Amino acid sequence: MKLLTEEIRKKLPPLYSQENLGGKAVVYVKFFTPDSNWTFWATEFDGKDIFFGLVEGHCKELGYFSLSELQGLRGPLGLPVERDLYWRPKRLEEIAPELFTLTDPTE
Repeated sequence: MKLLTEEIRKKLPPLYSQENLGGKAVVYVKFFTPDSNWTFWATEFDGKDIFFGLVEGHCKELGYFSLSELQGLRGPLGLPVERDLYWRPKRLEEIAPELFTLTDPTE
């Protein structure tokens, strides 16, 4: 499976273009390991190798990951990373509301 098609590549905004949007940033592509709990949601791409987005493994965190890293990654059963073929763009706050919901400390 090709992890990044030309169509998806064209939709992904450049790095730093959504950085001021917080939870409103749009996730355009989802990658996952079918034999473990690791998932990578990409919001931006440098056009070559580096993505920015949400990574869920041991915990959920925002950060950078690379296409070459995903292409070489294998889960515990040796299965490669896949792209979610049925993914439709969503905002980060829909995927990880706990990272973007502000709570009132007085409550």
